[in-house]
Formats: sequence, C-alpha cells, structure tokens
Amino acid sequence: MKAPGVHAGLTAGVGGLAIAGALALAAAFHPGLARSQGQPAPSDPGLVARGKYLTAAADCAACHTKPGGAPFAGGLPVKTPFGTILSANITPDETGIKDWTADELYRSLHEGLDDEGKHLYPAMPYNYYTLISRSDSDAIFAYLKTLTPVHNDLKRDKLPFPFNIRAFVAVWNWLFLRQGPFKPDPQKSAAWNRGAYLVEALGHCQACHTPKNFLGAPKHDDAFRGGSFAQWFAPDLTPNRRTGLGGWSRADLVEFLKTGRNAHSQATGEMGLVVADSTSQLTEADLDAIATYLTDRPASPAAKVSAPDSKVMRQGQAIFIDTCSACHQMNGEGVPRYFPPLAGDANLQQSDPTTSVHFILGGVRTTPTTAAPTPLSMPSYAWKLNDAQVAAVATYIRNAWGNSAPSVSSRQVAGIRRSLTFGPGPAGRQQHGALAHPNPETWGVAGTDSRDNGTANAGRAAPASDGSGAGRSGAENGGASKGRPAGVTAGGPG
Repeated sequence: MKAPGVHAGLTAGVGGLAIAGALALAAAFHPGLARSQGQPAPSDPGLVARGKYLTAAADCAACHTKPGGAPFAGGLPVKTPFGTILSANITPDETGIKDWTADELYRSLHEGLDDEGKHLYPAMPYNYYTLISRSDSDAIFAYLKTLTPVHNDLKRDKLPFPFNIRAFVAVWNWLFLRQGPFKPDPQKSAAWNRGAYLVEALGHCQACHTPKNFLGAPKHDDAFRGGSFAQWFAPDLTPNRRTGLGGWSRADLVEFLKTGRNAHSQATGEMGLVVADSTSQLTEADLDAIATYLTDRPASPAAKVSAPDSKVMRQGQAIFIDTCSACHQMNGEGVPRYFPPLAGDANLQQSDPTTSVHFILGGVRTTPTTAAPTPLSMPSYAWKLNDAQVAAVATYIRNAWGNSAPSVSSRQVAGIRRSLTFGPGPAGRQQHGALAHPNPETWGVAGTDSRDNGTANAGRAAPASDGSGAGRSGAENGGASKGRPAGVTAGGPG
C-alpha cells in the first residue's frame, strides 16, 4: 500500500503566505489536461457483473443518489466544512458520463480529474479510490455504461469564494494525495491484503472513521480512531476493547456487515446505508477479509476519563428508568439483535458524544437487509427531554454498567439539537424526519381520542365518556394542560 498522506508536520510548516502563493501559482498554471482518447470498456456480461459488485463495494450509490431520486443520477447535497457540494450524475446521459471513456474514469479515480481535466473536489474520495486497480476501474465503467440514462443537469459549483476555484485543489493534492494503485504487503496473507484493498480503497472507510485536519485531509497517524462528519461521529474501528472492535469476534463483524446487526450493535444512520447498499451485497469471503484486516490493526490508546458528577448520574438514571429501560433493560443488557445492549457498547463510549445524542434527540431506525428484513425503531425524545435532561441521560448511559466516557454538557446537546432538521408535529411539538412517529406515549393532545394515537386518525375529537373509561380524551390521559403529551408535567421540555 502507498505510504499515508503528508505528515501533519508538513502542513504545520507551510505558512499562510506560502499557501496563498501556492494557490495562486496553481490557478495560474493549471494544466487543463487534454481529453483522453481511450475507448469505452466492452459490455461483456461477466465484466458488467463484476463491475456491479465493485460498484456496490465502493458504495457509489450512497453519494450519487439523492432521496427519492433516480439511482446514480446525482444531486445529493454533500456537506463539507467549506460548503455544500452536489454529487455528480454518473448515469450514461449527456448530463452524466455519456461521453466519458474508460481512461477518463480511471483518471478521475486515480488523480481526481474529470473528463475535461478539471479538478474534482475531495468530497469525492479519490484520495482513497486512487488505490483501485485499472482492471477494477474498467469493470466499474462497464457497469455504469449499462445504467438507464437519467437527464439531470446539475449546477454543482455552489461553494463560496475562494473554494469555488477548482484549480486550488491542486495544492490540496500536492499536500495529501498519494497516487496508487494499491500495493499488497508481501508479509501478509492474501485475505489480509484483500481486506486492506476493500477497506482502504473501494470501501474508503477512513473517509468517515479517521479524524481530519483543518484542510479536510485524514490524519493517517490516527487512522480508524473515529471521525466527525455532518451530525454524526463515526466510531473507532481499531481493536480497542472499550471504544473499538476489541470486544467483537471476526464472526461478529461479518454478521454486522452482512445483516446490519449482531449481539453487540445494530446498523443505523449513515452506517445503516453503508450496510444496506454496500457491505450486505458482498461475499462471505470478502467480509471475512475485511474482518481479518480490521482486527489486525493496532488498537487506539486507552483514554483517561474523569468520573461524572454523581448528581448528574442520579438524574440520568431516573430518566433512563422512566424512558429507556423498557427496551434496554434496567441493567443495560437490552435484547441482543432486537434492542441493542448499552452495557459495553463501544459506540456509546466514543470521546465525541454526537452520535449518542443524535439518537436520543432524533430517534433511530435499524436498517433492513435481506438477512434481517424487519426494521426496529427508537422514537425521538427531542419533544420530551430538554437539553439538560438529554445531557444527563447521555452521561449516565455512557458511564453506567462499566462504561466510561466523557460527560455530556447541555451546551453540546443544544448545538446538536440546532444542527438537526425538525419538522412541525401535532400540538406544536417537533419530530425529526421519518424517525419520530406519534404513538400513545407521545401525542396525548387534549380533547382528542387517545385510542387514535399512532394512527391516521390521530387528533380526532374524543367522544363523550360512557362511564366505562373508554373514549377518554387526551386531556384526561395527558393532564389538563392542552397539547401536552401524556406524562409530561408543566415543568417538562424546555
């Protein structure tokens, strides 16, 4: 494998003036490479089938398909620290890759240049795809050429000045791009090398699971130790027994990547999409190769964590018992493969609590796969718990039952709450996307029939009581305060 990107010391040693000069030089002398004359790969059925498999392994659909849009037609907003970029149309339409050649696709993967020689932004993970072999690139190209063409003319350059000047990417490439292809380690087994290729090249796992520097390049010295992106924190994938995969067997990891769940965890959020569109489509041999590689990496160092405030822990415990214990059990053991165990959960114990708080505020839904087709959901508690309450219960579950992680503050919760997109719900409450649905516990609106909660008739006026208790209104079930969910007192969510 190629050596990792430039050491952080090189970045630190480049002064602001030198960077500005380099950017100007790159803009002035951008080569404007000539269009390649390579011919499209032949549409051999075997090559196309292999390309389809590799396209799934590379998870191309995740970024090149927007919700509700045609597959691979692009238009998905990709948020970066420098602004939002729209993903490209990679169907064989004139607004996509109709006129591209196999040479040009390989160049885009290998060097980060489009068919006209213009720089791609590294939101397209060419700094990982550069390791892809030419034969695999040609197979992917053959498959993409068989897709149904979709006309989707996108105005993709939406970054603010000066980031909208693509030529400046040449400096980023000079600092951080180490071109491939992948070189096997002769000291390792064939399975290890196959796993390394799948993880480092096609799967580009470091793109999420490795922290980045201020220029958005991976910190290779901290590879796979967890990384922030959007409203998530991708967890540690090293064999650290507390925060990483050290408590998982290779079979556990294979099961998770294939089915989206195992005895320790379930695939949700962004990782749920990876499992659904990519890893669940891979062969057992390739999944075992991934497990071979990841379990052989060095573990991240153990972190020292200060003990949380005892008052906060007591408050968090009370909230957990009232709100969470029905599914996750009083001892945090959950129901493996149904309701994830919280005791020993590595995702909970990350240094950054963003994902845990995101789940509490926004709710979460497990990803259905062919092997495990029934999704399970956890409701949103953004309507019910204020920032201090979310911080308390998050601190508790991150430090109970032998867990250990930094305490969560109300300020952190408030920031994450602001970053999430909520829509209006019944009685002025808020719900987050499709993850928060009305149910008997949440929407007890005064004057309505509580038996309708969670159905299409929710909010229907309650009939007069016949003395049996049937037909009692939301006011009787949820208290006299109009619009307040059942069980929430006047001092409820802030």
